[in-house]
Amino acid sequence: MWESTGPAVKALDALPSVAAAGTLVWAVACPRAAVRQRLSHLARPTTVCAALSLITSLALPKAGFGSGWKLAEIAVLLLLLVAVTRWSPLRELKSALPVTALAVTLWPLPLVTGESFLESIGIATFWLLPVAAAVAAGAYPRRQQLRRRSAVAEARSAQRLQLSRDLHDFVAHDISGIVVQAQAARFVAATDPSHAVLALEHIEKAGLSALAAMDRTVQMLHGPAAPATDPLPDVSQLPLLIENFTSAGATEVHLDLPPLVLEALTRQAGSAAYRIVVEALTNIRRHAPDAPRATVALTPTASTVEIRVTNDRGGRSGPARRRVSRGGLGLPALTEHAEALGGTLSAGPHGNGGWQLITVLPATLPKETS
Repeated sequence: MWESTGPAVKALDALPSVAAAGTLVWAVACPRAAVRQRLSHLARPTTVCAALSLITSLALPKAGFGSGWKLAEIAVLLLLLVAVTRWSPLRELKSALPVTALAVTLWPLPLVTGESFLESIGIATFWLLPVAAAVAAGAYPRRQQLRRRSAVAEARSAQRLQLSRDLHDFVAHDISGIVVQAQAARFVAATDPSHAVLALEHIEKAGLSALAAMDRTVQMLHGPAAPATDPLPDVSQLPLLIENFTSAGATEVHLDLPPLVLEALTRQAGSAAYRIVVEALTNIRRHAPDAPRATVALTPTASTVEIRVTNDRGGRSGPARRRVSRGGLGLPALTEHAEALGGTLSAGPHGNGGWQLITVLPATLPKETS
């Protein structure tokens, strides 16, 4: 224990205060662009300042400039603790926090040596309160920033998923039609030019549809400030979809669309129903391109609409060739979409080598008037 109160002892007692104040000034006395970077490197200097404060508190209890100077030093340490909790990496915070907490809680104990052990514990516990307040003041904005980053990451992930679904559901359908028509035109170009011209017309129509889907996707990338785009297609456009699909391939598709369905499905559910039919027809084109017949039936019930897409077995296809799309797209993505709307989706073999997709979506049917 130091017994002298000379200039050397006073200088040692003032050293932690000067170091803490100097560290705080160093962190903020710089160009604004560099402040955050310096604040993120405060953990180690704060640990050194707290260790000096703790040593001088225990080794020089009755020397120096008195408790008023020490209180100012503790206040600076608490400010540094707020900055460290807010900006420093967690691994560095774990080393700075215990030392700083000890320096703040133990500094008055040498001044109350005559008190009982329980009273000393009470004093130390009382000085834990400003430590907890400093940690909370730094941890709250840190937690809010982490939540904002997480929200932004989730929003970006959802947007990427939506874009991938649009590209898969609409663009892939049109491009598969272009491929089929191009293959057909290549085989008949020499023998039947009129059919080749008809195929080129279908290719042009499918290409324009794919461009429209791409424009819609690009508009989504521009965010809410972008001009309003055309609404997504819904069940009211199924007849045109079926007509184009039948004219572009060897499969004749029959559509059963009661007028009541148009009123039963919400705009969101109707768009989902359209996507589901597009995916089912695209799978028919990919896996059973020469299937002679397919059926798309939408059946309303009391509270739901059932969508059933069935195709016969093609000459070069079968159940073994059916695979759900890879990478979380196709049927798995549509299943998630249907479940998010409160519905269900299932697909599997049907009949003699055919395939069937069944979706049930919730609906609100209009009440009959008496």
